[in-house]
Amino acid sequence: MAKAAGKPGESGARKRRGAAQTRREAVERQVKQMLRDPRVGWGLVTATVFVVLATLAGVWAQDRPLVGEGRVMSGTRAVRMEFSVEDADLTEAARQTARTSTPRIFVAEPSRLEELSASIGNLPLTLAGVESLDEVDAQIRQNFGLTQESLAAVLSHVSEGVADPAWATASGVLAELVRESPMVSRETWQRFTQEGVGNQIELRIGNAPGRLVPATRVVNIGASEETRREDAELLAARAGFDGIERRVVAARIMSVTRPTFEEDQAATRAAQEAAAAQVPAATRVVPAGEILYRRGDVLGPTAAQLLRAELESFNRSAPAWRITARRLSLGAVVAGVTAGMAGYVIVFCPRVRRNPTRAAALAALGLLVIWLAAIVAVYDPRLVLLALVVPTVLAGSVIVVAYDRRTALALGAGIALLVSLLLSQAVAALILTLGGVAVAAWQLQEIRERRTLIRAGVMLALCLGGGTLATSLVILPVSAESMTQALLDAAFLALGGLTVAGMILFILPVLEKAFDITTGLTLIELRDPKHPLLRQLQQQAPGTYNHSLNVASISEAAADAVGADSLLTYVGCLYHDIGKMTKPEYFVENQAGGPNKHDRLSPAMSLLVIVGHVKDGLEMAREYDLPRAIEHFIEAHHGTTLVEYFYRRAVEQAKDGSESVPEELSYRYPGPKPRTREVAIAMLSDAVESATRTLSDPTPSRIDALVRSIANKRLMDGQFDDCDLTLRQLQAIVESVSKTVSAIYHGRIAYPGAGAPKKKTTVPGVPAETGGAAGTSAGAASGSAKSA
Repeated sequence: MAKAAGKPGESGARKRRGAAQTRREAVERQVKQMLRDPRVGWGLVTATVFVVLATLAGVWAQDRPLVGEGRVMSGTRAVRMEFSVEDADLTEAARQTARTSTPRIFVAEPSRLEELSASIGNLPLTLAGVESLDEVDAQIRQNFGLTQESLAAVLSHVSEGVADPAWATASGVLAELVRESPMVSRETWQRFTQEGVGNQIELRIGNAPGRLVPATRVVNIGASEETRREDAELLAARAGFDGIERRVVAARIMSVTRPTFEEDQAATRAAQEAAAAQVPAATRVVPAGEILYRRGDVLGPTAAQLLRAELESFNRSAPAWRITARRLSLGAVVAGVTAGMAGYVIVFCPRVRRNPTRAAALAALGLLVIWLAAIVAVYDPRLVLLALVVPTVLAGSVIVVAYDRRTALALGAGIALLVSLLLSQAVAALILTLGGVAVAAWQLQEIRERRTLIRAGVMLALCLGGGTLATSLVILPVSAESMTQALLDAAFLALGGLTVAGMILFILPVLEKAFDITTGLTLIELRDPKHPLLRQLQQQAPGTYNHSLNVASISEAAADAVGADSLLTYVGCLYHDIGKMTKPEYFVENQAGGPNKHDRLSPAMSLLVIVGHVKDGLEMAREYDLPRAIEHFIEAHHGTTLVEYFYRRAVEQAKDGSESVPEELSYRYPGPKPRTREVAIAMLSDAVESATRTLSDPTPSRIDALVRSIANKRLMDGQFDDCDLTLRQLQAIVESVSKTVSAIYHGRIAYPGAGAPKKKTTVPGVPAETGGAAGTSAGAASGSAKSA
């Protein structure tokens, strides 16, 4: 019994082991297949480069102060390690003392010195032979203050036309004293006494080396007469003049009106700065734990300098393991956020996942935002909030224009999180940035009009400005300084929101080229009937133009029914048949009766004409620089369908023995198949619109049967295999197309006497109801152009 009971258990265990082994093998196969895919390698390279460069930006930014001088602090910060720092105040005070103590430099006017010395030294000889005061020149009498008594005293020093040695000696001493006692102007004296506190001055005469003299020897020639007389008599007395002679010499000194020395301010400043540079910096020790600033403080110059010194000292003196651990942690966080964004792209963004270039472009956009924010924050920390929010919101706006809202929200949130972490910003700043990204994604999903961007700019300005005001008052203590700062930040951020909208408008053409997208603004321009290509189509192939209008209306309604891009679908349908302009007469909608040109051509030649309109259309699209999305409508609106009518005609000719039986593949359009729902809708609408024209009695029921028949035929032929069209969506498209076509080709009341309506032309040999050859080509032959 035990054995019998054990066998089923062993069998179940073997099955479970086998199932587990099968799952492991399946996973291994998937991993190997993924590793062999070159896109995976490029994706890993892109992610690695992104992580390394983003981490470097964060390390570079965090090694510098990210708080601006004059800002209200949102937190408290203390010193991490004891360090020595230059005491700027003490150093500057010592250097200022050195500047003011430096002797001021005065440069002599040699001619004036010589004039004064010679005038006094030669006075006895000048007056020799003079017997009365009236014989003396008036200027000399005035300069020396001569009287008859003083004239006699001076003449007493002349003997036989030669001055006695006493006068010559005293004059020589006086000349030397005048060289050491600079006479300066009132302005120079005032500046000297106010700025100079040194005990000495430096006098420079010609090319001789300067010499230092006491600062008390400076004479002010603009002083009062009494002061000047005292200074002059003191000089004369020191020179050895006594009595009446002293008064005469003093009078001559007092008569000097022009300064004998001028201060050389440039040389003085240079000497002062040289002296200040010799003063060593004063330092003080800042202990660990000392508060650098507190929450609510306004960061002043001293605190800002201390913060910079603390950062430099920590990076220079801290143990290597602390710095390495911090940087590795930062890199790990960046790698984690990057992995999250990459996972989102892999799961939800097939357009990016399938194209390594798009992934690299998004990574470059993120790095641009990160480095731009880091550079602005480092060089002007007062703008750190602006540097965080505006570039990130701009990146989110670019992504929503290039892709969709969900991608913009996910990647914008990832970039905002990275920039906030790398710049050490508070959660409030991150929330503000996420709000800006959300508003951009909400407003810029579809840009059909310029006022959409204006509205987006206004909404961003309100969101960022109001959000900044609210968050600032949450994270900062309420004070006059914080209110002022909050209002300024709100104004800057509001202006930043408007700038984002303006920049999107400015770079929109670049975005379209870079990301291979077509915005609503471009589509609106292409929709204009005055576009050169549409004007040519109206003039050269009017029937094709009307057909394109019908297909566009049918497809637009179907796109709306399944949530596809109806504007893109409409515009793509307008241009899908532009290639028919090269040979319009070979397509029935452009014929006005007469013989069918295909009757004179072999099936193979007719095939070349019919299929050629796709190639011709692509060439025209590239010539007129139509967007790539519109080109896909032109190249794929027939997919790889069979040109049935000419294929059947070729088969019939082969049965007659005139030719060999052709291969079906050679009578198919070259493709590609539709890769988007919009082009798949255009394919179905194009075939239905053409086939409906062959119905003799287009009742709603017959139209509905025709639409379903063509849809099933395209589905079974694999034409929808390359696009993300579901069966449920296909059903909704069929119903919409049936409804729209029935409205276009509805029946009309037959008025009495009007006669029976003429029967519509059908494609010979092909049942019209099936849409088999349905088309707009000339007669039976051209029906193959719209092979159903």
